[in-house]
Amino acid sequence: MIFGSLFGGAPKDELPAVAVVRNITIGRQVRLDALAWRRLTGAAFTLDRDTLEITAQGVIRLDDGSHVHRFYTDDELMLQAVSQSADGSDADDFTLFRPWSSTYPTDWADTGAFRQRLSQPVWDEPGLARFQRFWYADDDRSQPPVELWEAVYYERTGRPVRQIKQACMLYARDIAPEGQELLLAIAMQPEGGDLTHEIMVGLPLLPAEFNA
Repeated sequence: MIFGSLFGGAPKDELPAVAVVRNITIGRQVRLDALAWRRLTGAAFTLDRDTLEITAQGVIRLDDGSHVHRFYTDDELMLQAVSQSADGSDADDFTLFRPWSSTYPTDWADTGAFRQRLSQPVWDEPGLARFQRFWYADDDRSQPPVELWEAVYYERTGRPVRQIKQACMLYARDIAPEGQELLLAIAMQPEGGDLTHEIMVGLPLLPAEFNA
């Protein structure tokens, strides 16, 4: 559902609208070191391939001036990079996520309950181990989810096909041997589209664990 309502054309501009981060952008391949997840015991995150075909790209500007660059495949795998600069040249925080579940809220009560869960210090999801909040890690009080807008592009030189409003929280758990698994919980709604509740599982990546 993450991209189910985003298909559409976009007029072209002369200059690229999205950054090329470590040689990654729309239309290119990313090669992964499969040991990044195969070495982790009991992780929910698994992949049956080590190559990503990037077909869409998202851009988020955070309140502190930093930038989040998201690179998507057709089956909604997401490679994420965080940088201070808009061009991504100083990106130093990389994560890889895959969808775990995607649902429509059944009613307003369901919408409110999910948002309330986004404020909690732990996340319990059917079929997964318990995750602890990664953001506000040392605070056991309820905290508001992070609110952001993501511009999604299907072409490097095009305009964004959609703006997506998101409320999200990041969780993590330690797993052997000396690894970490992540859970990203998101309430997302494209402009003019329906609200969905998304759960993604992932892991941090070292720069040496991928290339394009």
